[in-house]
Amino acid sequence: MGLTKTEIFTEHENRVAELAKAFAHPARVAILQLLIERKACICGDLVDELPLAQATVSQHLKELKRIGIIKGSIDPPRVCYCINETVWEEARQLFAGFMNQPVEQSCC
Repeated sequence: MGLTKTEIFTEHENRVAELAKAFAHPARVAILQLLIERKACICGDLVDELPLAQATVSQHLKELKRIGIIKGSIDPPRVCYCINETVWEEARQLFAGFMNQPVEQSCC
């Protein structure tokens, strides 16, 4: 079977893209903003704050958790989410390194 498209890129390139995905949807940006402001948050509170259905918020939380930029602890019937400080710092470093590359205008 052939390679998947992600396999042809470096681990670094894949990680930058994966973390960038966290910021690729305004709902995920809003969720991250709320978690940063509150230092921790319960899913139900997020649903109250955002103009989205519970299922939609849950899908975005699942993606953010899969990427690792948030972490959660289960205390039935609620789940408490917060920013994963280690992954947040990783994202800051990766994006800073990527965006701080000098660009020379040689065309257009």
